[in-house]
Amino acid sequence: MTKHELFHSILRKQSFLCVGLDTDIQKIPSHLLQEDDPVFAFNRAIIEATQAYCVAYKLNLAFYETLGVKGHIALEKTATYIRRNYPGQFIIADAKRGDIGNTSEMYARAFFESAAGYDAITVAPYMGEDSVKPFIRYPDKWVILLALTSNKGSNDFQLTTDANGERLFEKVLKKSQEWATDEQMMYVVGATQGKMLEDIRKIVPDHFLLVPGVGAQGGSLEEVARYGMNAQCGLLVNSSRQIIYADPTERFAEAACREARKLQEEMSTYLQWIPSAK
Repeated sequence: MTKHELFHSILRKQSFLCVGLDTDIQKIPSHLLQEDDPVFAFNRAIIEATQAYCVAYKLNLAFYETLGVKGHIALEKTATYIRRNYPGQFIIADAKRGDIGNTSEMYARAFFESAAGYDAITVAPYMGEDSVKPFIRYPDKWVILLALTSNKGSNDFQLTTDANGERLFEKVLKKSQEWATDEQMMYVVGATQGKMLEDIRKIVPDHFLLVPGVGAQGGSLEEVARYGMNAQCGLLVNSSRQIIYADPTERFAEAACREARKLQEEMSTYLQWIPSAK
């Protein structure tokens, strides 16, 4: 999916919502445990309930890998289901890969040449250019580089400054622009970093940002839109727990629908700040 196509999808749906399928088998409604594949059954219901209100889905691999082979099967079934039934959705493999070149090449092949049809993968940048380049060699795919995360430990490294006062995450933003353009690279920026988005936009004004942390983690959607939105929206705001675990009963899908619709309606008001969205 191109940047233009993603922006068109945002305008058409009046939404920049990404639904995070962080599916924990210990948290899904108990009646689904009778299914042959409980995780996929849960995901399919969530997808059907939310697809009208979002433009992307993010699959966090850790939640699937913990289940071994069954988890990998559920992961592939989920991504394939989205691609076949809702081909306009942007599918993110939240894998946070990042290794030496040869290993990264294998990771890139695993995700970008699979039948699941992932559009993007999250990548850690701290091993440098050669660890990221293998993912960029796929011209129709995206790298989503970790820039400034919302966890407490981000202070340990990302916010440290050099002798000139430049923060480490700022170095990552500047250097990585030598590797790919805003047509192929996005950045992860935690919603709880709030006004930091203003500083980030000074360095990467045209790139899309994947912003987790809205909802259960306490990030403000209004603040993210105010400081992070650009002329092509430039945002994919992820919400996971607030949507998929909105109700623990058999009515979980209805509750997920309500939560996704609520976020979409709020997003539609912020999109009116963009002249081309009116």
